[in-house]
Amino acid sequence: MKKPSRTPRCLWLVIAASLVCGPRIDAQPADAPQFLPAPREWHANGTLALPEARITVPGHNPEDEFAASELRAAFLRDEVRVSEGRGYTITLLREGTPEATAALRRAGTTFDSAMKDEGYVIVADGTGAAIVAHTANGIFYGVQTLAQMVLPSHQLALGVVRDWPAMRWRGVDDDLSRGPVPTIAFQKRQLDLLASYKVNIYSPYLESTLAYKGHLMVPPPGSALTPADAAELVSYAAERHILIVPEQEAFGHLHHVLQFDRYAELAESPHGHVLAPGQPGTLPLIKDWFSQAAAEFPGPFLHIGADETFDLGIGRTKDAVTKRGLGPVYADFLTQIHAELAPLNRRLLFWGDLAWSDTKAIGSLPKDMIAVPWIYWHQDNYDSNITPFRDAGIETWVAPGDANWNVVYPIGATVLDNVSGFVEAGQRLGSTGELMTVWNDDGEGLFNEDWFGVLFGAAASWQPARIQPEPYQRAFGLRFYNDASGRINQAQLELMAAQKLIDTSDAVFWMDPWSEEGEAFLARNRTKLQSARVHAERALELLLEVAQDTPALREPDALQAMELGARRIDFLAQKFEWSDDIAAAYARAYALRNDKEHATEAREALYSISSMNGRCQDLRDGYSLLKTLYTQSWLAENRPYWLENVTVRYDLRIQLWQQRGERIDAVINKWQKTHQLPAPADLGLPANSSDEVPVSVN
Repeated sequence: MKKPSRTPRCLWLVIAASLVCGPRIDAQPADAPQFLPAPREWHANGTLALPEARITVPGHNPEDEFAASELRAAFLRDEVRVSEGRGYTITLLREGTPEATAALRRAGTTFDSAMKDEGYVIVADGTGAAIVAHTANGIFYGVQTLAQMVLPSHQLALGVVRDWPAMRWRGVDDDLSRGPVPTIAFQKRQLDLLASYKVNIYSPYLESTLAYKGHLMVPPPGSALTPADAAELVSYAAERHILIVPEQEAFGHLHHVLQFDRYAELAESPHGHVLAPGQPGTLPLIKDWFSQAAAEFPGPFLHIGADETFDLGIGRTKDAVTKRGLGPVYADFLTQIHAELAPLNRRLLFWGDLAWSDTKAIGSLPKDMIAVPWIYWHQDNYDSNITPFRDAGIETWVAPGDANWNVVYPIGATVLDNVSGFVEAGQRLGSTGELMTVWNDDGEGLFNEDWFGVLFGAAASWQPARIQPEPYQRAFGLRFYNDASGRINQAQLELMAAQKLIDTSDAVFWMDPWSEEGEAFLARNRTKLQSARVHAERALELLLEVAQDTPALREPDALQAMELGARRIDFLAQKFEWSDDIAAAYARAYALRNDKEHATEAREALYSISSMNGRCQDLRDGYSLLKTLYTQSWLAENRPYWLENVTVRYDLRIQLWQQRGERIDAVINKWQKTHQLPAPADLGLPANSSDEVPVSVN
């Protein structure tokens, strides 16, 4: 999942100016906090040196004490000493207490009703700071913002923050079913980081990776999320005010289940992808799965998926679909699932495909379901994806995409455009949540490459109105990596510039430049390869510099994954440049093959193709290096499961260029004895495009 097979990419659009109803930030000095997400209101009032701090929780609420421990950890990370008895005092207060009322009065501000659930006020002046909130959620989010008020200069920005979210539910949908399965340790790190940017939903996407009792043969060994894993994650997430909402596909995307003949009678088509509505065992299977999922993941929601049911109507339901249409058959099955799962007392989320396929069928759906329309590319107007559900009285969440699937590095320009436009439409039309999606259609995605887009989605769902990319892009490197130099932000821009020039899809990365499609790609992109490489190499140099120069840099694994993305983009373009070099060199040698006077030139041309430093060896070495770096990044976040399905592709390319080099070596050896060379086409070489080929000497 989850997109048409030809998703538009590399959309470079001018984003509209900031809306007046967006976050209000007073004019800032150069040394001002860079917030992610931006608070509703920030009224700056200077700075204060912060060598030492003490954090107090007068109410001794356990959840607030946990938030205080998070703030202590953040201060220590920023080299601010934390003590029990002295230093600048920061107090965590519940709204309505005398201390909170006094703090608000001192700042001349108020705590509004809209702030009750998750909002907070921060009052920071020369005498101390107070975080005031009505709930533990608000205290926790206030702590995250106050931590961002510590400047790189170790000064504390003073002033007043008033803040609350634009959307009630702010989530990330994480694909755990098409390749990478993260370790529990990495999922905890995901939860840490997501919570710090005020995300409150983590939704693991599950086709066949949840270990259901009675269906234990379905998850491949090494991939299963067990009940013990679920319990550990749920507890960890709850401390950080994150709700885990499992997305178990209940309709389509079930090939990994339906490949087993045990489930043959439930499949729409043999060993296909879709459960067949109307089969006697279909609803009992769904009830079994979701009853177990509900027991493992407490909360108000379950996500039943139900997108891309392409097989529907081609097998067991063919007659019903022919008679009634796809929309009614689809909607009836969702209604049946809703009834079957009613005893679980959960609200069911489902993907909003009906907004495209059959809006008339929407009216028959239960009104307490939640539709999640998904769009992952630019649209001039996103409203039509939302309004059919809203007009039918069905709540909506919107699902933009991280543009990370089937590419060597997520397409940043697409993310910025899609998220800003779609989330704005959702807020304007009353959507109560956002589910930022990360998909692994290619089986080789790395979540550590996804943070730029994922956290833009987090900011967009918290901030009101249309989020503007530029402030986010300026703040990202500092907030996520602790890079105050701006070099990581610049590296991200360099990668986006490279992606604007050429297609950086997986298909092109794995493409053989000597193939017909490879030659066609080269013909279209020959003049852009050098510029793309310069951008990628500039990004790589910036990343290596900042890693070397910044001892306090955070998230080194994510930085390494970004470095890998830069190297892969550079190598993708280099591969086609080298193909041109090989074709030109062989054409030169072939033209001089019988010219004794220019034998040295011919020999050097051949050696440039294959020798100690030949182009074939360069390409072999490039794939070998990238395999090593990719494996390191994979194991930094994922279980070993599935890794070999990716590395085998590196192995095949390494072998390909090794074999080509050996074949050229044999040609060179024969030429040195006979001065005969096979025609380029006989070696499978691509056509030469160079004008610098000497006239053939017979």
